[in-house]
Amino acid sequence: MKDLTFMSHGVRCAAWHIPAKSNALVNAAGRPCIIMASGFGGTRDTGLLDFAKPFAEAGIDAFVFDYRGFGASEGTLRQNVSYMHQREDYIAAIDAVRKLQDVDPNRIALWGTSYSGGHIVAVAAQDPRIAAVVSMTPAMDGLAALLQIRRYAGMSPLIRAVAHGLRDLGCKLTGHTPHLIPIVGQPGSTAMISTPGAEAGYIAVSGETWRNEVCARTALEVVYNRPITFATRIKCPMLVQVGTHDQVAPPNSARQTAKLAGAYAQLIEYPVDHFDVYAGQWQQTLLNDQIIFLTKNLKPKAK
Repeated sequence: MKDLTFMSHGVRCAAWHIPAKSNALVNAAGRPCIIMASGFGGTRDTGLLDFAKPFAEAGIDAFVFDYRGFGASEGTLRQNVSYMHQREDYIAAIDAVRKLQDVDPNRIALWGTSYSGGHIVAVAAQDPRIAAVVSMTPAMDGLAALLQIRRYAGMSPLIRAVAHGLRDLGCKLTGHTPHLIPIVGQPGSTAMISTPGAEAGYIAVSGETWRNEVCARTALEVVYNRPITFATRIKCPMLVQVGTHDQVAPPNSARQTAKLAGAYAQLIEYPVDHFDVYAGQWQQTLLNDQIIFLTKNLKPKAK
């Protein structure tokens, strides 16, 4: 595993490059590579290597990076989840990977989970050279997510989130230190994610660089993050893995995204909640399906 950096909009981002352990998928142009980043508020050491290393064993390079302002990446504004900036970081990572020695620039796949599972749909829709997409328990529609929160917890959490977001926006406008709130917490708390079991599930896979805090201003833009609107523009194979009991990322939004993508999408559902996919039996099950999908769609084309 190699430590690398790349530039995204003037900020240096940190990445791990894990070269493939097998030549099973190599061709004259090099090996395929999958680009990976974490979900909402996560870091590259938060559960991603449990997927990346098996990809490398299967013959696929893995490139695992931290967004600007998170983990080992630079950035003066720390812990700010901006979906637009994070999509830009994916695009910058793609550009960096296409320049790596021994990597086939035309066999680049994107992997994402939760928030990043939506990012990669928007990014792939705008880059016709992307070869495949793996979207695991994705957040495809911010509006639908807010409506789901209202159904299971009422309006109070949404009102609190907006209040904290406005307070942080005030900090931004006046040049004060950002107002932070927890990423994940117990039901009824001020955390951005507070579904039952979410706190234990997230912390169980968190890495050393992960911090359970985020700029509250992100609460004001979640509703505008709607990767589902890019679905009809997808022109590469896409695996969409849905948790039937997902309380964080609405399953119906993921199903509808796959439907809109038409023949390019493969939809698989699992009887799990949002954080069940990062460890144990279900992590292995989803990983195996990902490897089957990627091996099929990244294999060298017959001459």
